[in-house]
Amino acid sequence: MQRTRKSAFLLLALVFVMSLLLAACGGKTGKDAGSSASADNGASGTPSSSASASAPASNAGNPDTSKEVKLKMILLGGKPADFDQVWSELNAKLKAKINATVDVEFLDWSDWNQKYPLKFAANENFDIIYTANWAYYNDQALKGGFLELTDDMLQKYAPQTWATMPKVSWEQAKVNGKLYMVPNNNVEVTNKIVLYREDLRKKYNLPEIDSLESYANYLKTVAKNEKGITAYGAKAADGWKWHELDQATLEQNNDFHVVDTRVPMAYKLDDATGKVFDIYETPEFKQLLGYYKDLADNGVWSKNVVSNKNDVWQDMKAGKVSSYAQNIGTTAINMEEARRDTPNQEFMIADITPNSKKISAISTQNGLAIHATSKNVERSLMLIDLLQNDKEIHDLTMYGIAGTHFNPQGDKQYTPGPSASNYTGFSNWGWNSPLNRQDAQYPQEANDMFDGWQSKVYHFPLETFVFDDTKVKTEVANVSNVMLRYAIPLEYGLVKDTDKGLADLIKQLKAAGIDKVQQEMQAQIDAFLANRK
Repeated sequence: MQRTRKSAFLLLALVFVMSLLLAACGGKTGKDAGSSASADNGASGTPSSSASASAPASNAGNPDTSKEVKLKMILLGGKPADFDQVWSELNAKLKAKINATVDVEFLDWSDWNQKYPLKFAANENFDIIYTANWAYYNDQALKGGFLELTDDMLQKYAPQTWATMPKVSWEQAKVNGKLYMVPNNNVEVTNKIVLYREDLRKKYNLPEIDSLESYANYLKTVAKNEKGITAYGAKAADGWKWHELDQATLEQNNDFHVVDTRVPMAYKLDDATGKVFDIYETPEFKQLLGYYKDLADNGVWSKNVVSNKNDVWQDMKAGKVSSYAQNIGTTAINMEEARRDTPNQEFMIADITPNSKKISAISTQNGLAIHATSKNVERSLMLIDLLQNDKEIHDLTMYGIAGTHFNPQGDKQYTPGPSASNYTGFSNWGWNSPLNRQDAQYPQEANDMFDGWQSKVYHFPLETFVFDDTKVKTEVANVSNVMLRYAIPLEYGLVKDTDKGLADLIKQLKAAGIDKVQQEMQAQIDAFLANRK
C-alpha cells in the first residue's frame, strides 16, 4: 500500500513538472504566441493583476481569461442618450468573449482640453483612453502617461489588429521610435474642398467650380444678386488661425504644409531638406491677400466675421449662407443631410485645387492608448482588438443597436434607425477600421472624388513630424496672439491698406519672438530628418 502511494506521488510530481514546462512554452511572446492567440479570433484574454504582457498562459498557448476584469475607458464627447443601453449589450458580449466588461467616462467637448491632462497628473485609475495627434498623444507619450506597446504584446493580445494594420500606420504612431497607441485603421484625406449651392450656380449659368478663380466668380455673383444670402460662411470667433479656406487657397494651392497651426511656419511638401519659412513673408501670401480683399470688397462675407459665432452649416440649411470649406467627409454628410431635410436647395461639392498634392491623415488622427499604470494591459489590448476587428462588436459600438439606431444594409452600408440621434457625437472614431459602414445615402459624388484622390495621395519625409514647443512656449503663445489680433482682420479684408497691414503683422511677429520659434523648429526638423537616414 505504501509502495503504491509512493508510486502515485512520483507520478503526480512528474505530471506537475511537465505541466510547468508546457506552461512555460505556451507563455512565450512573439510570433508563435501571436499565431496561437489569433486562432480563437482574438476572443481570449488575460489576468488583470499585472501591467506587463507576460501573463500566465494556458497549455494551448492562449492567454488565461479565467479571472473576470472590469476595464475603465475614457472617451471624448458628450455621453449619448442611449449609451448605457448600447454598452450594456456590449458588456454582455465582452463577458462571453474575453471575460471582461468596460465602464466609460466621458470628457465633454466643452472641457476635455482642461480635464484630459489632469487625469494623468492625478494618476487616476483607468485603463484605456482616446488619444490623437490633436489630443495630447505626443505630449503624454513623452511625459510617460501612456504605456509603451511592444510588437510581442500586440502580436499576442491584439493579433487581428497586428495582422491588418498597415506597417506605415504603426511607424507613423511612434514617438521617438516607440509606440504608445493603437491607431485607427482607416484612410482619410485631409484636403479641404467647398460645399456650395449648385442651384444658384445653375441659376446664373456660371461655369463649373474647379479653381480659385471660378469659385471667386461664384461667390461674387451670389453676393451681388442674392439679397439675404451671405455668399461665404466665414467666422473667426472660434480663434482658429488657419481657417479651412486658407488650407485650400494657401496651403493646398501652393503645396505648403503648416507645421503647427499656432504659428505661421511651413515648408514645401516636396522639399527634402524641410526648410521652414514664415508664410506671411512669401509672395504667395501677398497674392492671396489680394484675392481675399477682392472677395471682401464684393461683400462675399459678413463684415462681422471676427465676432461671428453662428453655426455655418445650420445657416446654410436655413438658406442664409451659400458656401463654406471643409473636409470631404464633413461636406458629404452635410450634403446628405440637406438632400433629406431641405430638398428645395441643391448642394454640391467642388475641389478648387484639383492639381494639388493630396495629403492623407496620419494614423494618429484617431486612436486608443493604455494608461502607463493600468493593471489590465493584456485585457485592454484584447478589447481594442475586438473593437477594431470583430464585426459584431464594431457594429454595436460604432452604430448602436441594429433596428434601433441603425439598419444594416449588407456588410458595408447602413441606414439610420429611428433612434440614430441618441447614439452619436463621441470619439468612437478611435477604433475606425475597414469594418466601418457607410450611410447608404452618402453622396456618390463624394465617393467618386475620394476614389479619384487615392492615386494622388502624397507621402513626404516630414509626414509624422510633430513640433515640441517646450523650449519656446512663451514665444509660441505670443506669436499666436499676434496672429489673432493682426492676421485675421488682414485676411478677411478688414484692413484698408493691405501692404501696411502685412508690414505691421510681420513687425509684430518679430517682436513676439517668431525668429526664435523658427530656429527651434528648424533644429527639430533637421534632427528628425537626420534620424531617418
